[in-house]
Order: sequence, then structure tokens, then C-alpha cells
Amino acid sequence: MLVIGVTGGIGTGKSTLSSLLASHGAEIIDADKISKGIMKKGKKAYNDVVNAFGSDILGSDGEIDRKKLASIVFRDNSRLQLLNSLTHKYIIQEMLEKLNRIKSTGNTDICVLDVPIPVEHGFLDTADEIWVVTASLETRIKRIMNRDNMTRQEAEQRIAAQMSQEDYIKLADLVLENDGSVHDLEKKVDEYLIRKSYR
Repeated sequence: MLVIGVTGGIGTGKSTLSSLLASHGAEIIDADKISKGIMKKGKKAYNDVVNAFGSDILGSDGEIDRKKLASIVFRDNSRLQLLNSLTHKYIIQEMLEKLNRIKSTGNTDICVLDVPIPVEHGFLDTADEIWVVTASLETRIKRIMNRDNMTRQEAEQRIAAQMSQEDYIKLADLVLENDGSVHDLEKKVDEYLIRKSYR
């Protein structure tokens, strides 16, 4: 089974790429979905995050309000690093458990690790290939604004809080530029998979 690590900055189209690979029968392990799950009340990271950031991040239902939390961490890189340090170990643990379950079934030829932050353990040391999605700054800003109903300043803030696109590219076995349509990206994926005999 081929394990593809998909990564790239916010607004580049990681989720779109993962969806295209899913249409080819790939199993997707989405780090963002796992992150949301582990911060639910009663789950692994909930107490750690609330203890670190205080009860102000909680909604009326007692759940962590992700928008409140985001407004804190994306204004202060040290707070973002703190959040990552609290959650990453749980995210990686669940990712590896899911990957092992998928491998044991033998039901797919491709598994995708969809990860916004390309950490060494559980991603770089686990994936057979690293696919990095890129897009121009303006394209990314517009996508974030439209998708997340953010202001331009908020979108730029989110981009600035992440690794540079150049640093993502340094890790890549394959770089997929995604300034065009979904069809354009699909064509690139199809061509690569055919060339590598994965289709």
C-alpha cells in the first residue's frame, strides 16, 4: 500500500486534493478532523487545552469554541506553538492507529495522510511520498475569505502563522500547483497516478 502525505498551507487546496485521491479509492486520514475530535468535551486533549487557555475559550455548551481559540492563537505565534504542543501527540497517535487498521484490512492501494503541519514523527517518517499543494498568495487569500467568511486581514494572518510555501516545497516529492480549477488539479493527479502505475 502506498502512503501519500498531503500537505500545504491554508487555502492551497489540500482537502480538494485529498477528495480527488478518495475518488480513486484512497482512504483519507484527515488530521484536521482528528484535531476537532480530540478537543471535544471528555476527549483526550480537552482538559489540556482548557487548562492552558482558560474557560474563556468555552461556548455555552461547555465545548471549546474553535473560533475563540483561533482568535487567540493566530494573533500570537507562541500561543499557536503551545496549542500544537498540546494536541499533536494525540493527533499523531490517532493517525497511526487509523493507518495500522487500514493496512490490516488490505482494502485499498493508497492511504492519504492529510496534514497541515508536516511533522517528522507520524508524517514525514511514515509517508512513502510527500505531495505538496501550492497556490499564489492572492488565490489563497480569496479562497480563505470565501470559504471561512474572513476579512482579508484575517486570511493574511492565518497564512503568516504557517510555514512559508517555499519550506513546504523543500519537503515535496511532488508539487501540485493549484491556482486553476478542480478539473485542472484532477488532470495533474490522474497523469501522475497513471505514470506511477497506481491506476
